[in-house]
Formats: sequence, C-alpha cells, structure tokens
Amino acid sequence: MNDAYIYDTVRTPRGKGKKDGGLHEVTAVRLSAEVLNETAKRNNLTDTTQIEDVIWGNVTQVGEQGACLARSAVLYSDLDEAVPGVSINRFCASGLEAVNMAANQVRGGAGNAYIAGGVEAMSRVPMGMDGGAIAVDPYLAMKAYFVPQGISSDIIATKYGFSRDDCDAYAVESQKRAVAATKAGHFDRSRITLKDQNGLDILGTDEIIREGTDMQSLGGLRPSFKDMGETMPGFDKLAIMKYPELERVNHVHHAGNSSALADGAAAVLIGNKEFGEANGLKPRARIRSTAKIGTDPTIMLTGPVPVTEKILRDAGMKIGDIDLFEVNEAFASVVLRFMTYFDVDHGKLNVNGGAIAMGHPLGATGAMILGTLLDEMERDDKETGLATLCIGSGMGAATIIERV
Repeated sequence: MNDAYIYDTVRTPRGKGKKDGGLHEVTAVRLSAEVLNETAKRNNLTDTTQIEDVIWGNVTQVGEQGACLARSAVLYSDLDEAVPGVSINRFCASGLEAVNMAANQVRGGAGNAYIAGGVEAMSRVPMGMDGGAIAVDPYLAMKAYFVPQGISSDIIATKYGFSRDDCDAYAVESQKRAVAATKAGHFDRSRITLKDQNGLDILGTDEIIREGTDMQSLGGLRPSFKDMGETMPGFDKLAIMKYPELERVNHVHHAGNSSALADGAAAVLIGNKEFGEANGLKPRARIRSTAKIGTDPTIMLTGPVPVTEKILRDAGMKIGDIDLFEVNEAFASVVLRFMTYFDVDHGKLNVNGGAIAMGHPLGATGAMILGTLLDEMERDDKETGLATLCIGSGMGAATIIERV
C-alpha cells in the first residue's frame, strides 16, 4: 500500500453565514475555485492534469450548490478541464471525508494526486433547503426519533452532566484562543484573502470571532432550543421517549456556545511520494489512518468518541499517543464529552479555538480543522495529530496524521 501525504492546505476566511456577512456576495463555486487556484499556484502545478480528481464536500446540494458543484468548481477555476470532480455529503464531516477518500484512493494506487476539501455558502444556500427525508419523512423521523441537532446537544449536556456554566466557560475559552491565534498569525499559512475583480480585499480574516466575550455577556443569552423542545413542536417529549431516564432536557446551548453559520471553502493537496518528487514538493504529513462510524441518530453528536476509539484501534495506538487534537466545536457539550471521556487535557485540544468562535461552514470545516491541526503541529513541533467531527443523523469521522 502506498503512503498518502499532505503537501499543502488552503482555506478561505470564515465569513458570517448571513446576508450581512463578508462573503455573502461570493458564490460557493467561486469560493471553491479560489482555493483550487491557490493550491495549484503556490505548489507550482503548471500541469494540473496530474490531479486525478477533485473530491469536494458540500452538504446542501441544491440551487447554486447543486449539479455536482465539484465539477462546476473545476470548470470555474484555472484547472485543466480534464480534471474531474465529485461532490460528497457526510454532513458536517464532508470536508474531512473528502480528504479521507482521497487519501485512501492514493493508498490504494488509484492515482498519484488529489485535491480534496469542501465548501458551504450558508448565507446564500441555507441549511435544510434540500428537505431531506430524515427530517420530513414521518416514518423515518419517528423510527429514528429525530430531533434537531440543537436538541441533541442539550441531550448530551443533560445526560453527561454539563451545566450552562460549563458550556459557557468552554465557549469563552474558544473565543480567547481564536483571538490570540489570529493576532499571533497562526492561521496565516493556510488562510488566503478573498479579493474582488479589481484586486480589492473582500475578506482576509475570520469575521465571526468576538473579542471580549466573557461569562457575563454569554449569561444574558436565551437558550436557543428551549421553545422547540418544550412547546411547539415539542421535541423534548420525543427525546424522553428514547431516553426515559433523563426525565427532562436541560436547555443550555445558545448562540454563544454553539457554532455559528458560516461561509467558506478549504482544500488539501494529497499525493504519493512520486507526485511530490515529480513536482519538487516536500510532504508535510502522512495520513496514517482514517475512520468513520454510525452512532445513535437521536443524541446524534457523540460520534467523535466511538470513531476515535475505532481509529486508535485500527492504527494500533492509544489516546496518549496523540499530541494534538482538533474536535469540531459544533456545540460546547460535544467537545466537553470528548475531553471528559478520554481525559484529554484542554491544552492539547483546539488550541487555536474552533467553530464556536469562528463558525462552521458545514462542507468545508473538516478540511479546515485538518489544516489548522497540521499548521499547529509544525509550529509547536508535535508529531501526531487527530481531527474528528460529530455528524448529523448520528455518525463520526476521524483522521490521524503524522509529520514526516
């Protein structure tokens, strides 16, 4: 089996996923093309036909994000038209799953190089526009005890004893770390500045970060999922049918301790040894192992725990063998559950903040946090890192990388 190496990571800033966001006027296809072009440019890939495929994560595949956005992005970009593209959807882990698929293609000998990653323009194509069966088919929704992710995050907090203060304190720390990392330039290697056709800057930094966030400011925010849980349509009752031991759901999550809607795209250049040698590129890391798993679809967001157990088992490793972790901050309780289950020091996890501070552009986030992880491993001279995300409908995905 061939080794699959990461040669580069590129991402856009994360823009606010609303109509007043800095990237609202930039379509998902253009965001994708920007990171594809930058990947080819900074790695001097004059012959892009070397790229076997563009594997692109994208969750809401309708409207301008439909019709195989990956192929549209290739044609929009400066890549050769001979490069194909395929769009994939594993919900919030789509960007990481694209990387994992590309790595396993390289490892299996199906091509020398891939560009993998993803995009989401949530200000332009709102989440849920695809009307998926999991939420709207009555038989499936009842069979799976479907509740929205916000309710799931509150179930986790209730089941595992995380208070509102616990979640808020985690969120405050995420903001502090993101502010410090931005000021120190920790995102500068991977993050590009989006420009308009006149060469003027559109957005050059992650715009959702809220400097000065503290417990007092978060304490004034109303729980976001209380009404849908307790009144109409009453998802708490459905949750308690599944978990009668809970008696009630404590609603502790709100806009300040949950990930924000965001726009953005990210790309990872993956190839074998021969690809690097042919192009004078030095690999930055080896993808050691990948994993995915299905979990309880109601509590839904606990996937990072069992998928981490699986990937460590598959790789013949222990949790103590991992130097740095990136666990996507979909909601504070998701990361708190991971840390308490594995007894992971917060000083080794999400050290530059995460989606609570910077936002969660669904199809792109997995590739973004992998790039953040690799940059931090190099900066802090660490050898091994693990990235993992919770996933809608009850799944988990993970990747272990090691520097070379």
